[in-house]
Amino acid sequence: MKIKILESFSSPYVAFVRVTAEDGSTGWGQIAPYHADLSALVLHRQVAPWVLGTEVDCDLDDLMDLVGEREHKFPGSHLRRAMGGFDTALWDLRGKLAGKPVVELLGGKPTTLRAYASSMKRDITPADEAERFRRLQGEHGFDAFKFRVGAEVGRNADEWPGRTEEIIPTIRRALGDGVDLLADANSCYSPARAIEVGRLMEAHGMVHYEEPCPYWELEQTREVTETLDIDVTGGEQDCEFSVWKQIIRDRVVDIVQPDILYLGGMARSMRLAAMAAAADMPVTPHAANRSMVTIFTMHYLAAIPNAGKYLELSIEGEDYYPWEQGLFRNDPYRVEDGRVRISDAPGWGLEISPEWLENATYQASRLDA
Repeated sequence: MKIKILESFSSPYVAFVRVTAEDGSTGWGQIAPYHADLSALVLHRQVAPWVLGTEVDCDLDDLMDLVGEREHKFPGSHLRRAMGGFDTALWDLRGKLAGKPVVELLGGKPTTLRAYASSMKRDITPADEAERFRRLQGEHGFDAFKFRVGAEVGRNADEWPGRTEEIIPTIRRALGDGVDLLADANSCYSPARAIEVGRLMEAHGMVHYEEPCPYWELEQTREVTETLDIDVTGGEQDCEFSVWKQIIRDRVVDIVQPDILYLGGMARSMRLAAMAAAADMPVTPHAANRSMVTIFTMHYLAAIPNAGKYLELSIEGEDYYPWEQGLFRNDPYRVEDGRVRISDAPGWGLEISPEWLENATYQASRLDA
């Protein structure tokens, strides 16, 4: 049975994708957030010509390679993001046809996952961040939290002077020793400064230090990894296997953090997990918002043998991510005792809001067009 129609419903922030097979069966996926309307155009211009007319049960990993080969003059993020939209929609279609959740198609089973409460904010004082972490700990049972240090791609600057040195001990004092603390530097530091901040993290029992140096400077990150005892993590931005091979071969980080949609979908993410498993490296994916990407990540973590300790779960709401509001009919991210549950419904087990779709920018590519 062939794929007949590929549709996108987009805003500048997020784009959903629907694939339709010859018998009318459909599946839903998502293009990576941010400038998603641009990636939706790439979907129709550079992905649709190579995937329409292929079989629903095709070798999807090979098909994604084929798209990259046919579009070899245009490698990079927007192409991979667009590919991820098609890939995740096809997995949903396959799951619905089989009457199984995607996690079972990947070799796992529905379960609950430990989540860490992930803060995206830098414009928040250490005291205020500690207070909201305490509240979330009491309301939802989180026992792991991630906060931000430095400034985003900050060239060694802090968000304001002294914030990093203040927030690390403040969060530890507020939450106590029984909680895992993680931090993200978002490519802020030179190796020397990254190591200095990492030592402070180690002194306060932190366990995860994300993207300490400019992510494209692999040797800088490797220097930090080799120097510190805390787990250095990264990889969310990397969408090409040529780079991932170097990251894994040279052990640039201790824990790899692919983003399923930045990388180009589930098939490519499963391949990366196998590469990391062969090197005995755990995978703790990037999933920094409550669009469909976190659902994809839940199914992924429950299917791979080298899953890391946590699911990233954004704690930001309407004030920070207004575009997240109204995406789904029901909230798929209910947290109990610090854990979230994977649905056992077919496919992704998710229903996108019809009202949101009605207001989105619509495009379609058809096999007979």
